[in-house]
Amino acid sequence: MAEDVRAEMVSTVFQIVVTEGDEVAVGDTLVVLESMKMEIPVLAESAGVVSTIAVTVGDVIKQGDLIAVVS
Repeated sequence: MAEDVRAEMVSTVFQIVVTEGDEVAVGDTLVVLESMKMEIPVLAESAGVVSTIAVTVGDVIKQGDLIAVVS
Protein backbone atom coordinates (compact mmCIF):
# COMPACT_ATOMS: atom_id res chain seq x y z
CA MET A 1 0.00 0.00 0.00
CA ALA A 2 1.31 3.44 -0.93
CA GLU A 3 2.01 6.10 1.68
CA ASP A 4 1.46 9.73 0.65
CA VAL A 5 3.96 11.96 2.44
CA ARG A 6 2.41 15.40 2.88
CA ALA A 7 3.58 18.72 4.28
CA GLU A 8 2.61 19.50 7.85
CA MET A 9 3.20 23.26 7.55
CA VAL A 10 4.04 26.04 5.14
CA SER A 11 7.73 25.71 4.29
CA THR A 12 10.34 25.75 1.56
CA VAL A 13 11.95 22.60 0.16
CA PHE A 14 15.59 22.94 1.25
CA GLN A 15 17.02 19.56 0.19
CA ILE A 16 15.82 16.37 -1.46
CA VAL A 17 17.67 13.41 0.04
CA VAL A 18 16.18 10.50 -1.93
CA THR A 19 15.39 9.90 -5.60
CA GLU A 20 12.60 7.97 -7.24
CA GLY A 21 13.37 4.25 -7.07
CA ASP A 22 15.32 4.44 -3.79
CA GLU A 23 14.45 1.91 -1.08
CA VAL A 24 13.78 3.52 2.31
CA ALA A 25 13.29 2.21 5.83
CA VAL A 26 11.08 3.63 8.55
CA GLY A 27 12.72 6.81 9.85
CA ASP A 28 14.85 7.53 6.77
CA THR A 29 14.95 11.19 5.75
CA LEU A 30 13.17 11.86 2.46
CA VAL A 31 13.48 15.63 2.19
CA VAL A 32 14.50 18.54 4.38
CA LEU A 33 12.18 21.52 4.67
CA GLU A 34 13.03 25.01 5.90
CA SER A 35 10.64 27.15 7.89
CA MET A 36 11.47 30.19 10.03
CA LYS A 37 15.21 29.46 9.59
CA MET A 38 14.82 25.94 11.00
CA GLU A 39 15.60 22.80 9.00
CA ILE A 40 12.90 20.14 9.38
CA PRO A 41 13.56 16.58 8.14
CA VAL A 42 10.59 14.73 6.67
CA LEU A 43 10.88 11.04 7.57
CA ALA A 44 9.46 7.91 5.98
CA GLU A 45 6.72 6.45 8.15
CA SER A 46 6.81 3.11 6.34
CA ALA A 47 9.43 1.08 4.51
CA GLY A 48 9.24 0.77 0.75
CA VAL A 49 10.36 2.27 -2.53
CA VAL A 50 10.08 5.97 -3.34
CA SER A 51 7.76 5.97 -6.35
CA THR A 52 7.19 9.73 -6.64
CA ILE A 53 8.98 12.90 -5.60
CA ALA A 54 6.44 15.69 -6.09
CA VAL A 55 8.61 18.68 -5.14
CA THR A 56 11.83 20.36 -6.23
CA VAL A 57 14.37 22.34 -4.22
CA GLY A 58 13.11 25.87 -3.67
CA ASP A 59 9.40 25.02 -3.90
CA VAL A 60 7.20 26.77 -1.35
CA ILE A 61 4.67 24.24 -0.11
CA LYS A 62 1.67 24.58 2.15
CA GLN A 63 0.07 22.27 4.68
CA GLY A 64 -1.31 19.17 2.99
CA ASP A 65 0.74 19.44 -0.22
CA LEU A 66 2.12 16.14 -1.55
CA ILE A 67 5.88 15.76 -1.04
CA ALA A 68 6.47 12.13 -2.01
CA VAL A 69 4.89 8.70 -2.31
CA VAL A 70 6.46 5.59 -0.77
CA SER A 71 5.00 2.28 -1.94
